Amino acid sequence: MTEKLTVSQRQRLVELDAQEDVLAKEFENSGQRDLFYKAIEIELAKKNKEKILSLLNEGHQPLSCEIENRLINWLTKEEGYSQVVTPIIISEAMLEKMTITSEHPLSNQVFWLDSKKCLRPMLAPNLYTLMRDLYKIAKQPVKIFEAGPCFRKETQGAQHMNEFTMLNMVELASVEEGKQMERLTQLAHSSMKAIGIEHYEIEITPSEVYGETLDIVVGDLELASGAYGPHVLDDKWGIFDTWVGIGFGIERIAMAMAEYKNIKRVGRSLSYIDGARLNV
Repeated sequence: MTEKLTVSQRQRLVELDAQEDVLAKEFENSGQRDLFYKAIEIELAKKNKEKILSLLNEGHQPLSCEIENRLINWLTKEEGYSQVVTPIIISEAMLEKMTITSEHPLSNQVFWLDSKKCLRPMLAPNLYTLMRDLYKIAKQPVKIFEAGPCFRKETQGAQHMNEFTMLNMVELASVEEGKQMERLTQLAHSSMKAIGIEHYEIEITPSEVYGETLDIVVGDLELASGAYGPHVLDDKWGIFDTWVGIGFGIERIAMAMAEYKNIKRVGRSLSYIDGARLNV
């Protein structure tokens, strides 16, 4: 009968980002297993420490921050977008305008602060408001984006976190009716080039809210999702022109680029930094 890594050994190696072939390895006896575990644990801990030292002495920025900066530079310097910063706390009324009422499945994922206020689960409500008001003032096409934290009571799977970073870009009244998907496709390809991702897929997916979305996918991981209007939500926000927008999951992009199996390695954390385990 062969031996496998113990639960605690396996957990430790997962924390150190061991590959699946290492985790699945079988041994003739427990002594052989423990010798293997000790050697691989030392090796992986060394790699994690080297990655931390590389960040401190050379790179100085986690991959997730680099990705965010690349997108910001692309949007501001090449696409003519302006960056905005909006409140993290939003009202129940704003969620209701997004059709997220008490009956909506997403309502159970919202971090409510009291009966009328919550931590934003998405950037869209604030961007809708600003997009409308800026268009009224400028009387010209508006291109804005925001990068910041969002909060949802997600399942604790490998691709989800309760606190995550989104970058949402949206442009209003700049696209001819009927050409919204064409513009979204163009922006999707340009964004991936700016980030440095070469291998990805563009998928058009049915959506209950938006009719259809344009999704950027690497493997089975959705990195970004784009939508366009006019659509049924617009009237509630006082929007009457065409628009297109894409939301990027910054940690998911970092997860895909670094080929990590768990998004928590690249999230806001006191256990990991830039993918490296701190307990080394």
